[in-house]
Amino acid sequence: MRALAWHGKHNIQVDTVPDPQIINPRDAIIRITATAICGSDLHLYDSVIPGMSNGDVLGHEFMGVVEEVGPRSTLKRGQKVVVPFTISCGSCFFCGKQQYSACDNSNPADKSDASEIAYGYPMAGIYGYSHLTGGYAGGQAEYARVPYSDVGPIVIPDGIEDEKVLFLSDIFPTGWMAAENAGIEPGDTVAIWGCGPVGLFAIKSALLMGAGRVIAIDHHPRRLELAKKNGAEVLNYHEVKVREALTEMTAGIGPDACIDAVGMEAHGFAPDNIIDAVKQETKLGTDRQHVLRETIMACRKGGRVSVPGVYGGIGDKLPIGAFMQKGLTLKTGQTHVQKYLPQLLQMILEGKVDTTDLISHRLPLEQGPEAYRNFHSSQNEWTKVVLKPH
Repeated sequence: MRALAWHGKHNIQVDTVPDPQIINPRDAIIRITATAICGSDLHLYDSVIPGMSNGDVLGHEFMGVVEEVGPRSTLKRGQKVVVPFTISCGSCFFCGKQQYSACDNSNPADKSDASEIAYGYPMAGIYGYSHLTGGYAGGQAEYARVPYSDVGPIVIPDGIEDEKVLFLSDIFPTGWMAAENAGIEPGDTVAIWGCGPVGLFAIKSALLMGAGRVIAIDHHPRRLELAKKNGAEVLNYHEVKVREALTEMTAGIGPDACIDAVGMEAHGFAPDNIIDAVKQETKLGTDRQHVLRETIMACRKGGRVSVPGVYGGIGDKLPIGAFMQKGLTLKTGQTHVQKYLPQLLQMILEGKVDTTDLISHRLPLEQGPEAYRNFHSSQNEWTKVVLKPH
């Protein structure tokens, strides 16, 4: 089959690789009908996430049609399904608490030691990502093997267009959990850094949860316009000092909740971020934490900070004193996708949320390398790319 494969920094290629096979009784094979490039895929593209190998098949946002099932799968051939990016067994301690992205069994034993060293405990499996998260082949391909297919995928009713439900695989649940982790109360003012796909879904989710105001921060004009169309007030960080602007907009109190939807490759011209960028480029550090620092400093006393943005390693200069003295609450983590799927699918079916307005490009799989280059370098115009393998 044809698949997008990682071959090093800024080197994505369309490879011919073996078709996936049923390995375990709970497996299923999916014929991919739609897949997307995620902002966190760009961390792999920039080679700032460790644990990649030459030829790894990419992609963790995908859906398709069931082609083959193992004897213990609950899926049936011909069903259309969306596949969560997190791979979860459904029966371990963490899955029992609906903390699916912390699954204890989905990271194979031969891979889990590395993530235990890096993060203290083995991490759950993720499709098309680092070997720290299992090294599973991803869904930017014609077909994909889906482990634990009796737990992960959600069946989509007939007649629903792929693009309306594709983002249930990651960015809609991630934006929703980001807003949930922010502890939004009716009337709250919520500031969201980053108007990429996750940030836009966090805006939608915060307003659905009852936020009184959402203030979105970015510098790309098209992304800021999308944020505004979704009900947010906007700040261009090239034009204002963000923390001062937020203080003024909230009568000196600060936002009730702040969401970092940017993560480890934050942009900006603050001195601390320039130092982070130099460290990252010279391999003396991993994460550029400018946005996380800014959320901590900008949030009101007693407020909440939510971090859906991906961080992969170690950072410094974190204002831990401000975090403690202000009495902030911080919640973060990979998304427990399976927990949210039924509720969010119902919202889509009832027309309560538009999941398609951020799509800027629809391309065949063969143009995947070009799509990566443009999504990386032209983020104003390339807000979200959907690839069609068939």
